[in-house]
Amino acid sequence: MTSINNLESLLDNMWKDYSAQNPQAKKIHDLFVSQGNQVVNDHIALRTFNDKRVGIDILSQSFLASGYIEKGEYHFEEKKLYAKHFEHPELTKPKVFISELKLEEFSQEFQGIVKELIDQIPEGTTSKFDFANCGRPWDVSFETYEKLRQESEYGAWMAAFGFRSNHFTVSVNHLEKPSTLEELNSMIKEAGFALNDSGGEIKGNPGVYLEQSSTLADRVDVKFSDGVQTIPSCYYEFARRYVMPNGQVYQGFVSSSADKIFESTDN
Repeated sequence: MTSINNLESLLDNMWKDYSAQNPQAKKIHDLFVSQGNQVVNDHIALRTFNDKRVGIDILSQSFLASGYIEKGEYHFEEKKLYAKHFEHPELTKPKVFISELKLEEFSQEFQGIVKELIDQIPEGTTSKFDFANCGRPWDVSFETYEKLRQESEYGAWMAAFGFRSNHFTVSVNHLEKPSTLEELNSMIKEAGFALNDSGGEIKGNPGVYLEQSSTLADRVDVKFSDGVQTIPSCYYEFARRYVMPNGQVYQGFVSSSADKIFESTDN
């Protein structure tokens, strides 16, 4: 990928890469546009490992340099993840949600494999402005991918896809129609796309000021060192936010809902 050094270009390139890895996203995006909507991206989600060479502090550096501010932190005990989200003062810019896998909670073999992958990253890569969208900076076999997947789908996804957007998120609040997640989900299914129904098609409720749903991940061909395999890639999420008692629209995330959204790549 061509190196870039400004936020707008980074966000544009992230969408281009993401929609290439997730062809259904462009089709769904165009479906909204055909109904007269302006599609606003609520947030972008990134994945990484908690190795100090590539952790949240490293992956967030370009966003922080571009004016983003750390806003919240989240713990996912079952998934063995820790996450933070970042917001830009210009609310037209998407929030950035970055999670990292807690390697110390996995087997020595798992930790060893991940260390070998990170060891392959070329010097200087992690300091580039577009590191968060550099793709997979290591070679990995499908056999290794399958071995990681036995312990963590998240870890296997990282091994296969590297550093890029795991999902973009349509802001339902900004759609002219449909105006509810129920209507949106029906439209998505009628168009032939499958939804993640883990914990129900809609995660959250107005009581926690956030409702979310998502497609199941597209399956794409990925080139491994021992051949090409078709595996789950990225998914498209939809979020509706509600006004809190203080009159402001809730901008955070709900751990119990996000926990189920993570399973969109389990198929």
